[in-house]
Parts: sequence; structure tokens; C-alpha cells
Amino acid sequence: MIQTAPITTVMRALADPTRRAVFEQIVLSKEITVVELTRASTVTQGAVSQHLKALKQAGLVAERPEGRNVYYRAEPEGLAPLVDWMSHYGTFWRERFADLRTLLKEIDP
Repeated sequence: MIQTAPITTVMRALADPTRRAVFEQIVLSKEITVVELTRASTVTQGAVSQHLKALKQAGLVAERPEGRNVYYRAEPEGLAPLVDWMSHYGTFWRERFADLRTLLKEIDP
């Protein structure tokens, strides 16, 4: 069954448009630093760091320190709770559409 805590964390992390843009930038890069993310963004480095913290807590990004830099990369497994949730409701709607199709055929053969 669906676990609400991980889903809620992932959805909250991706609900913010700026955070989503940061996540998308990370996904498009193999690895990227905060400095590079800040250059590509319209927010401050502190704000980018806060967004990265939320993404990391949601399991959507991982970090790799190297010297004075920290490199961030996307963690596709972090999206699993969201994918599971969407799959669950996808099944729900497919069944409802099949029922509707049957009903419509009965009404108008």
C-alpha cells in the first residue's frame, strides 16, 4: 500500500517552483555545484542551499564533497514514492474508464 510520509515529503519538495527548477537543473547535469546552480538561478546561494537541503531530505539528490566543493546529483530512486502513488491512481482511473466504456456500450449499443 501507499506510504504517505515519503510521498508527502517528495511532493512538498517538488511543489515549490524554484526548488523544482533547481532539481531539474541537477537532473540535466551529471553533477553540479551550488555555485553553478546559483549562476543558473535567479535566487541567492543561500536560497539554493536551502532548496538543496529540502531535496536531499526528500531523497531526491545526493551530495559528494570534493575539496572545497560539494557536487550534487539526482537520485532517481527518490521519485519511487511518487511513481508508486501515480501508478496506484493510474490503475484506479483505468478501471473507472473501462467501467464507463462498458456502461456507454450498454446505453448505446
